[in-house]
Amino acid sequence: MNTTNRTALVSALHDELSGVLAVLSGAQRHVVAGREFWVGELHGQPVVAVLSGIGKVAAATTATLLIERFGASRIVFTGVAGGLGPGVRVGDLVLARSLLQHDMDASPLFPRHEVPGYGRARFDTDPALSDALELACLRGLEAVARDLSPATREAFGLHTPQLHQGLIASGDRFVSSQTESLRLQTELPDALAVEMEGAAFAQVCHDWQVPLAVLRTISDRADDTAHVDFPRFLKEVASQYSSAVLNSLMST
Repeated sequence: MNTTNRTALVSALHDELSGVLAVLSGAQRHVVAGREFWVGELHGQPVVAVLSGIGKVAAATTATLLIERFGASRIVFTGVAGGLGPGVRVGDLVLARSLLQHDMDASPLFPRHEVPGYGRARFDTDPALSDALELACLRGLEAVARDLSPATREAFGLHTPQLHQGLIASGDRFVSSQTESLRLQTELPDALAVEMEGAAFAQVCHDWQVPLAVLRTISDRADDTAHVDFPRFLKEVASQYSSAVLNSLMST
């Protein structure tokens, strides 16, 4: 299996990855550890596409398989997240420059959020790959946002999407209450968004020295006002954003 310069394209949910699978050429399906890995080409570049699974353990297993079994030389993760930071609204995107496990707590042996054995709580994404993903966002999103139907815009209160960059927090808990959202904002005032997989990918990629970039579409504000029609948001908004950005990234 040729693994030279293979990019791994990862999402947590199928609707987020479906657009990529639809345009993957020469796709071959491989089932490993209960996961479907699709190996093929996108815009002439070798890729492997897969669902990460939900939560940090599933994500870490998938990340390790991508590197060890499929020889991924870089990993790009796209998906949805809840907004935390001021001004981070539904329909915006957050590009991770670092990730942290908000539920990591080995105190008093270690400071809260620090991962034992690493001497750190935050794991940075790869600057060059993240810069490339930023450019892909700027190229691909404006047209997609303009083409969204009026009904979709109204249903989710969408505006022109803004790109935010900084810290994303991950944990094995779906944050959907005002109380928990406020707690995270107090503990991590610079966190822009919260999700369930990114920090696990960041730690594995740190171990293997594999470049990682993470982009999240904000589906809700991670509080009591979280949207109930999550499947519709995935299909009509998040998946469209992810497809546009990944196609832009891989076509350069």
